[in-house]
Amino acid sequence: MLTPAFTLLYVDSPKASAGFYATLLGRAPVETSDTFVMFVGDTGPILALWARHAVLPAATPVGGIEIVFALESRAAVEACYADWTSRGLPMVQELTTLDFGRTFVAADPDGHRLRVCAPDRD
Repeated sequence: MLTPAFTLLYVDSPKASAGFYATLLGRAPVETSDTFVMFVGDTGPILALWARHAVLPAATPVGGIEIVFALESRAAVEACYADWTSRGLPMVQELTTLDFGRTFVAADPDGHRLRVCAPDRD
């Protein structure tokens, strides 16, 4: 069985995106070069950033991507929303409640969607 190893985002500037994600995630990258940066989470999830101009074979845009950060409660989502709006992150979707729970969507410097949610539990 195949298991996804990590999320890889193509970015214009790995250095700028690394600064954005280091602040957002509250951790430093574990690997950094001019064209590639990697972050590892406490439980193993990996987020990698690769300079769009250096991707081999060259990548062509085929669709969007959304990174989901699942939090433990509606209050945690609302606190994160307040924090991110105070930092000036552009909001793609304002704080709302959808069928699955409380959520909002922000954008990173390259326009990748960052969804924060607290799924409703039955």
